[in-house]
This record gives sequence, C-alpha cells and structure tokens, in this order.
Amino acid sequence: QVQLVESGGGSVQAGNSLRLSCKPSQRPYSRSVYAWFRQGPGKEREFVALIRWHGGSALYRDSVKGRFTISRDNPSNTVYLQMNSLNTDDTGVYYCAVGAQYSTNEAAYDDWGQGTQVSVAS
Repeated sequence: QVQLVESGGGSVQAGNSLRLSCKPSQRPYSRSVYAWFRQGPGKEREFVALIRWHGGSALYRDSVKGRFTISRDNPSNTVYLQMNSLNTDDTGVYYCAVGAQYSTNEAAYDDWGQGTQVSVAS
C-alpha cells in the first residue's frame, strides 16, 4: 500500500492560483498513474486530472483544461497540480490517488491521500 501526502491547499480569491503537491511513500513504478480528484460541497467526487509517471501523458476534465496543469518531478517523486484562474466552482477537497490504469474512474485507483482543502471566494 502506498501512502500519499497532499499539501498546498488553502483559501484564495477567484482568479488566483494554488499549487498542490502529492508525495508518495515509495518511489513510483514506471507504470503508475497518478490522479487528482475533488469533492465540492454537496457534490460527488469527480475526476480532475491524471498523469502517467512514465512518459508524462496527461488527461484533464474539460472544465479545468487550459487552467490546471498536472506534472511530476522524478528526483523528488512528487506529483503537482498547478491551478490557475481559480473560480468558485473549483472549491472542494482535492485528493491524490495512484493506480495502474490510465482511467478517469476513481475505482481504478488503489491508494488515496487524505485530501487537502481548496476554497475559492468570489
């Protein structure tokens, strides 16, 4: 089991930026896929972005395309989610997850972090 530790959440005004970090307890396998999901107030958890550790291919939900960027840093074994032009709809708890399938379905992910709160005020 991989432990994932998220950080970087906070409260910002709309239009501002945040960068989330996700650090696993062990070195990622080349086939690992890391993803960010979020759960807004009164909403179900939804896919945000994913990245394949080997090669770095990424996928985004439509509403964050052009604003969010997912990346990974090999030396530090860390996955990042750079979030720009935040709006109130981006408010929620953001979870990092890791699995072996290139999938937007949360059922494909085996290990999850505890989540980090992102609050965007208008």
